[in-house]
Amino acid sequence: MRPPSRAALGRAALVHPAGEQVIADQESSSRRSAARRLFALSFLALFLELMVIRWVPGSIRLVAYYANLMLISSFLGIGLGAMLAERGTNLIRWFPALLALDVLFLGLCRNVLLPGSSSEVRFMFVGFGVGVTNYVILLLVFALNTALFVPLGEQIGQQFQRLPNLRAYAWDLGGSLAGTLIFGVFAVLHFSPQMGLAGAMVLFGILYPPYARRLRTITLFALALVLSVVATEWRATWSAYSYLSMTLDGERSWHWYTPAPQPPADIMTMRDPPVYLLTVNQHFYQYHRTNDMRRFTPGSRAYAATNNFRIPYQIPYAFQPAPHKVAVAGGGGGLDVEAALLHGAGHVDVAEIDPAIVRLARRYSSAGVYDNPKVTTHIDDARAFFEQATPGYDLVCFGLLDSHGLFSSMANIRLDGFVYTVEGIRAAWRLLNDRGVLALSFATVGQPWLAGKLYRMVTEATGREPRAYTKGLKWLVMVVEKQPMANPPVAFGEFVPWHPAAADLATPPASDDWPYLYLLKPTIPPDYVLVILSLLTISVVAVARLKPKGAGTEDLHFGAMGMGFLLLETKAIVDSSLYFGATWVVSLIVIAGVLLMVLLANSVAARLRGFTTWLYLPLIASILLVFAVPNERILGLSYVARLAWTALVVPIPVFFAGLVFSGTFKRATLPAAAFGANLVGAMLGGFAEYLSMAIGRRSLVVVVLAAYVVSLAASATLRPGQPVSELAT
Repeated sequence: MRPPSRAALGRAALVHPAGEQVIADQESSSRRSAARRLFALSFLALFLELMVIRWVPGSIRLVAYYANLMLISSFLGIGLGAMLAERGTNLIRWFPALLALDVLFLGLCRNVLLPGSSSEVRFMFVGFGVGVTNYVILLLVFALNTALFVPLGEQIGQQFQRLPNLRAYAWDLGGSLAGTLIFGVFAVLHFSPQMGLAGAMVLFGILYPPYARRLRTITLFALALVLSVVATEWRATWSAYSYLSMTLDGERSWHWYTPAPQPPADIMTMRDPPVYLLTVNQHFYQYHRTNDMRRFTPGSRAYAATNNFRIPYQIPYAFQPAPHKVAVAGGGGGLDVEAALLHGAGHVDVAEIDPAIVRLARRYSSAGVYDNPKVTTHIDDARAFFEQATPGYDLVCFGLLDSHGLFSSMANIRLDGFVYTVEGIRAAWRLLNDRGVLALSFATVGQPWLAGKLYRMVTEATGREPRAYTKGLKWLVMVVEKQPMANPPVAFGEFVPWHPAAADLATPPASDDWPYLYLLKPTIPPDYVLVILSLLTISVVAVARLKPKGAGTEDLHFGAMGMGFLLLETKAIVDSSLYFGATWVVSLIVIAGVLLMVLLANSVAARLRGFTTWLYLPLIASILLVFAVPNERILGLSYVARLAWTALVVPIPVFFAGLVFSGTFKRATLPAAAFGANLVGAMLGGFAEYLSMAIGRRSLVVVVLAAYVVSLAASATLRPGQPVSELAT
């Protein structure tokens, strides 16, 4: 039996008063259905977006330094889809095909090399020449990821049309918050691209049963899962930060189906133990082995190789031969920790940000340091450890913790960005006692400007020129003593004294405001500019063709709001990472906190009778306050005070930005298109964030204020839409 049509219900209302109640019940049921659907769609979009951001940069070499392009392209796709909501094109039927195509292309591009750059160090690819093909592939990755999210954006936009504006926005925020939290748990407990894709497919089937039952959909989803397996190694370990893979030293070739090597059961005690190599995001990162010469047979090849390999780990102890208390930043495979123990350290505090690396070291490293009772392991960011540790160390050692990835998809700062700044090194220097020694090792990959930059940073942080030893500028070890040694060693095997040239000392030092150790100078590298301009051109053309007619001013307002808000959110994440460590927990808490703050603002806006442009005044004032207070002032506060600043002051601009957005969104004439314009604006904010590479993070306040000034000018000309009871059920 078919349910009565809306027209039939209308006629019933004229004949019988109860018909009015029937219509009201029908509309209420329709709204509840739209709300549930919008929540589920927002959850699906956010979860899939985070999964792509997590999976792709780790699996595809080409995308490693363009991780935020995955976020930007997801925003663009959802925004364009929302703009298409009124056309009724029903693009969701193409979602399975787009997902399979996207996974196929990503699998084919898995081994495409990174673009080289003479102005930025990127692993071992400095100056490495690549052709135009690599850039074309990068643009196609962006385009395909955008296309994947367009159908979801269209469906989200259609649900926006079925609900009052702010109620729809609240359900969208709720779904996004749930997606963020669930993905956070999933990513930490057991991230797997296959499990993530399967989860997204199941949710698609629940939302769209007619499409899910089709043989074509089942085939495409199965193909996508198979392709994701081929594009991922069985031996891989997905940590909260990186794509990790362990291989046996000397293993020349292996395939995606090759299982991880199995270490001997007695690896911690056996003679001549094997050496394992850990790769991060498909690049060599560290050795898991031992440098204890007592473990090797004299005269053997392994004995000679280890005797040569261990030299840089011995250098700090020529200046601090009998340390009692040692701190190691970047524990990794444990070789710096082992060196301290072999030289008689009574206690070693080791900071390692990635617990998965510690777990692998416990299994594969024959040094066995993480189970030593003299060692205390801190799963934390090295900079956060420096800020919180109690002074009194005989030696503070920077291990080789040079990063192989960005710490967040919302910023182009490396995971170790705030460790290698003048302020970060100064924080380590403050931990030493009166006879303490600071040691810093770094793979300078043959770049004299990078070595000179580090030399200058150590000098500025400690007030003393370091003693530097290098092996062909591929590996640099610097030592600074609180009480300088009278007759320091001349050389350590192949590691000979080194002093930078004047030109290399002129390289600007990395700071908390400009945390770009790997950049030659404040600039946006040419390849970034090329990619950004290309993507901007594609985006502008797409938006111009798809946006609804007659909503130019409204689009401008909500686009500017999105741009400003993305930069505010990025600043909140970056600042919190500086204050409390660049860990996944900090990022997850900040993102969840931002969404909760916007939900609060949305609830307040729903209860306001009207909107006034005077709300821009506290918004701009709070932005100036947060940007005006120097980071070093906050870092000088106690932990509780820093927590209070981050929890009570940093969110204020976010709240007022949310209040302005919701206040104007309530009267938007085309809510789906306005929502889409806001996401496209967020995409522009993602591109604008690259400006920090040239002007520093604090100077981005100019861009943020400019975005909100444009928003203010546009909002003053907006005409209110149809009156809506936002508190209606």
